[in-house]
Amino acid sequence: MLAWLLNIVYLLAAIVIAPLMLYRAVARGKYRAGWGEKLLGNLPRRGESGRPCVWFHAVSVGEVLQLQPLLRALREAAPACEFLISTTTATGHSVARDKFPEHRVCYFPLDFSWAVNRALARVNPDVIVLVELELWPNFILSAARREIPLALVNGRISARSFRGYRRVRPLMRRLLTNVRLLAVQTAEYGERLAQLGGPRARIEVTGSIKFDGLEADRDNLRTRALRDAFGLTDRDRVVIAGSTQSPEESIALDAYESLRAEHPELRLMLVPRHKERFEEVARLVEERGHALLRRTETQRSASPSSILDPPSSPPPVLLLDTLGELGAAWGLAEIAFVGGSLTNRGGQNMMEPAAYGAAVLFGPNTHNFRDVVEMLLVGDAARVVRDGDDLRATLRELLATPTIGREQGKRARTLVLAQRGATARTVEAIRGLLPAIADTGSKVARDAA
Repeated sequence: MLAWLLNIVYLLAAIVIAPLMLYRAVARGKYRAGWGEKLLGNLPRRGESGRPCVWFHAVSVGEVLQLQPLLRALREAAPACEFLISTTTATGHSVARDKFPEHRVCYFPLDFSWAVNRALARVNPDVIVLVELELWPNFILSAARREIPLALVNGRISARSFRGYRRVRPLMRRLLTNVRLLAVQTAEYGERLAQLGGPRARIEVTGSIKFDGLEADRDNLRTRALRDAFGLTDRDRVVIAGSTQSPEESIALDAYESLRAEHPELRLMLVPRHKERFEEVARLVEERGHALLRRTETQRSASPSSILDPPSSPPPVLLLDTLGELGAAWGLAEIAFVGGSLTNRGGQNMMEPAAYGAAVLFGPNTHNFRDVVEMLLVGDAARVVRDGDDLRATLRELLATPTIGREQGKRARTLVLAQRGATARTVEAIRGLLPAIADTGSKVARDAA
């Protein structure tokens, strides 16, 4: 009964949002791919190798990137396993295919009972690993009926989400009691899950995997490739506004325009959070009279100098209009403004620029990363800018006195790199779900026997 009640709720919700989805599909090209997998559950069939299969679900780009150190470590710890990776968003799917070409990648089924049942039957996984907090009732209950062990890793639950989930606590209790492992980033997140009905014996505080995947070497190959592609030199002082939402690009441009006369070596790179806004941001830069150099243009040209002929003065604003390269781009930044923080988004990943030792700035709205923000602020390793005027004033100070930013960056780098180790703890916890199949093969092999 619950499954069909949920189906009815989902169908009613789909009817309400269908016009918006149709508009976005036509106008922006969203929601066009993967409908056979999403709506019908036509995920890739499991092979007949007899190897244990672990299904990882990562919603979008951020969660997909978190999987990199985890999959590397798990492949070493359990080399007999094969992995399937599902995502919800098209951007996450694209990045997953790029980062994990050796594994099967697909879209996660919508939480209709027929879709999840068909998906589970086709994949027939031995273990399912959900990244952060993806608790879809039909999917979890269907997996539990099939006796497939479920694990939540890198779990987090914000105060806002916790308040919402408390309103449906009986349902949350039922879902959480069907999850064998609840591996969370902090003790506070673990306590919230316990209050929602998660069995305390299954809650493990493993820390955040995000710290383990951090690159700290500015001379890594991917960052060097971006430096060469954009024609940056050691004289350039790069400010990156990354993972931005509207109107944060305009705010960054305002600050850049105010400061470039004082600092002709200043370079600005914009990195919108969503690929659907790449063209919008490109138009914004050009309408304000700036030359523009896009990452996609550098990929089609042998040298940056041939793109801008004659070279522009002042030099162009840089636009990183590709997916999955922001992590490397932060290594170019002397100063890093992390977006989604002057809007109501709740902030984005500020650990990546901190690991490189950039002077990290973000707005006041960072509830999605409250623990990391608190750690950085208490350690005097980041600064909050309240609005556009504050961003401009802070950039002016840091550009005028570079030692301030360098010292702040050193503190940030030391703090975030000291948090590593979550991947090893998470892998060990996941392995606790594998022994029953590790020696005798997968359920497919056992059933055949």
